[in-house]
Parts: sequence; structure tokens; C-alpha cells
Amino acid sequence: MTTDPIKFHKELLGKLVVSSKIHLDEKTLPIAYTPGVGAVSKAIADDKKRVYDLTGKQNKVAIVTDGSAVLGLGNLGPEAALPVMEGKAAIFAQFAKVNAIPICLDTQDTEEIIKTVKIISPAFGGINLEDISAPRCFEIEKRLSEELDIPVFHDDQHGTAIVVLAGLINALKVVKKDKSVKIIISGAGAAGLAIANLLAAYGLSNYCLCDSKGVVSEDRNDLNGHKEHTISNSTASCPIGECGDSLVGADVLIGVSQPNQFSAKEISTMNQHAIVFALANPIPEIMPDEAKKGGAMVIATGRSDFPNQINNALVFPGLFRGLLDNNISKVTPEIKVAVAEALAAIITEPTKDNIIPSIFDKQIVETISNAIKKLK
Repeated sequence: MTTDPIKFHKELLGKLVVSSKIHLDEKTLPIAYTPGVGAVSKAIADDKKRVYDLTGKQNKVAIVTDGSAVLGLGNLGPEAALPVMEGKAAIFAQFAKVNAIPICLDTQDTEEIIKTVKIISPAFGGINLEDISAPRCFEIEKRLSEELDIPVFHDDQHGTAIVVLAGLINALKVVKKDKSVKIIISGAGAAGLAIANLLAAYGLSNYCLCDSKGVVSEDRNDLNGHKEHTISNSTASCPIGECGDSLVGADVLIGVSQPNQFSAKEISTMNQHAIVFALANPIPEIMPDEAKKGGAMVIATGRSDFPNQINNALVFPGLFRGLLDNNISKVTPEIKVAVAEALAAIITEPTKDNIIPSIFDKQIVETISNAIKKLK
């Protein structure tokens, strides 16, 4: 099979198919469809909860996007988002046996997206929001989580945060440091804010946050409510100025921002045995060899061609498997922390080049699902 992405997708004409669990013949067709299916419809009408017992709702997830933040490529629109959503659905199917359906919406209006997802929700057991730009994604997830009785999860925010926390748990073991470490988070979009909030929930509250204008501080008058809330959870002393300046004396750098943002010289101002997660993709905030020149001990990226890939796909298949199997309707901070701890625990003896499991590790989905079950 070709390795050229365009040829690969052209040959496939889509990565998904719809198949039937049954073979239709003279005996099964009248049961699967009319007239027999009428009895099933009546049973559900009498008790809507029976939709989970009598249909595929209990194993079906809608992957919803408006195409406004496709990968690291930007606002490409719903059509361009479709191949990404198909890929995500393929991951759901192969690793967790979850039926996921791409829903690419031709609107970027917050209220229309909320209304549309609510309207289609009866057919699904969960909603995975994907590639929706900030700050709209915050309101969309919040409202849908409050107004629906099925789990809603924005993977770009919380999937990233969970994998980062899992990797950081093991990285801290490698460098023999504890929760008092000072952390710099470069990037205050959806992922950066979610990472900061989850770190705080875990007890890693000594963090500073940076955006395109530098260190986020209460002294600035240009902050939105999301940034204000996130820095209010921080116990760190964060100097006003450029993000690079804040690295002085820091133990951890987590980048979810832009390519080539930091130099080896700036990394060298961090404390000994520094941890650098440079997650901009495909070009990280600093390349691993440069981070090593600066003295970093543990380095992770979002790429598969370097050790320690921080990949959302490690989380969402097992997370939804656990949510669906245990009829859990809300993704709480406790669930996110438990998933991160379970993911980290798969690596029993972490090293500087092995702090996070491979997506192909067959333990992942069951381990995450079991961690969620224990919280039920």
C-alpha cells in the first residue's frame, strides 16, 4: 500500500464502512425491520431507557467538529475535517470496538452547534467534540455537558491534558522530583488551559501560563475569564515578561503553542534534570536534540519519530469504552486524573526515553476502562 497520504486516501475512498451484525434473509428481515421492529419501537416509547438495551446507542459515539481548528492547520472547514474524523473513528473501532460516526457541521456558530448536537443526541451514547477552536469550544462543551444526559468530551482539551499528566507522572519519577516542581505551560488555548487545570486537580499547582503576549498575569487587563480562572488555581510566582524569561529556575516546560519557540540557551536556564514536553506538531517548540543541548533530561513530543509521543489516541478509545460500559454521563476531574494515573502505571519502570506506552499496547483500553469502572 502506498505511503503517500493523498494516494492512500484516494485508493480507500474513505476509511469507514457500515456493516450489519446480522445476515438478512426471509426469517430475519421481518424481525430486524418491519413488522417485527414495531414491537421494539413501542417498548422504547413506553420506556426511553430501553433504547440502551434494544439498539446500538450504548456503543455509539458522535465525533462532532466544525472544522475550525483542524490538527495544527487551522480553520479549514468541515469538508477538510472529515478525513481526520474518519481516522479518529477508525481508531475507536480498532482499539475499543466503539462505533464512532463523524459529524462535520457547516456552521461555526456556538448556539447552532449546541442546538444541533442536542437534536442528534438521542442516537448516541456519547459525544466527542473535536477540532473546534477556542474559546467557543469551552462554552460548547460546558453547555452540552450540562444539558445532555450522555458524556461529552472535548479531546483537544482533555485528551491532551490526560496524556500530558500521565507522561509527567512518570517523568517526575525518572528525574526524582515531586509535586513541588515549577512548571511553565506555553500556550493558553484549549489544550494549555485544560492541562493547567488538570495539573492543579492532581496537585501540581506550581505553574505559570504563557500566551502569545507573554506570561499570563493578573496584572494584565486583556485576559478572558478562562485564563483568569486558570491562573487563579496557580500557587506559583510568575514574572511578567516573555515566556522564555519564565524558564529560569523552572523544572518542567510544557509547550502547546508554536514551532521553534525556545532555544537551547533558554532551556539551559531551567533547573538541573529538566523535563521538556514540546508538543507543537509537526514542528515542536524546540527539537529534541536542541533541548538535550540545553540540558533537558526527559523530552517528549507529539511526533511518532521521537521517543515519548504524547498522543490523544492513548486516551479517548479507553475513556469512552469505560464511560459507555458503566453508564457514566459526566467526565469529571476525578475521572481524568484516574485515567492519567492508570495510563502512567502501565509503564512499570519508566526511563527518560520511555515514560508513556505506545498506542499499540493492548493493555491500554482495558486498563483505562477498569480505572473508570472503579469510580462508578
